[in-house]
Amino acid sequence: MAFDYGTKRTGIAVTDPMQIIATGLDTIHPKDIMNFLRKYLLTEQVELFVVGEPKQMDGTASQSAQHVKGFITLLKKNFPTIPIETIDERFTSKMASAVVAQSGFKKSDRQNKARVDTISATIILQSYMEKKNNFF
Repeated sequence: MAFDYGTKRTGIAVTDPMQIIATGLDTIHPKDIMNFLRKYLLTEQVELFVVGEPKQMDGTASQSAQHVKGFITLLKKNFPTIPIETIDERFTSKMASAVVAQSGFKKSDRQNKARVDTISATIILQSYMEKKNNFF
């Protein structure tokens, strides 16, 4: 399960049991994530949390990195048995916006920022799986 954490919205993505393809799950308000995860984990198995790590172009932590660190702390506290990995999330929002722009959605759907966050989480998870499996 992957997260594109933001202070207004958090995109969430999951993978199939064979861990081949990432799929967008939902976009949740940050205050609701822990409750969402508790309910989700009652019916679904999650082996790992992957959290997008916001960085500047030069590789240093961005201003929003402190919020992501707080989110990771909450994940560790609430779900101590699930390991957490981070992955560089530079360009994921731009890539997700490009996907939405080229998707053929009507204008109101293309402007839906929650959709961009879910797609960003999907890109984060797919990138992690490709890196883990040495696909690039």
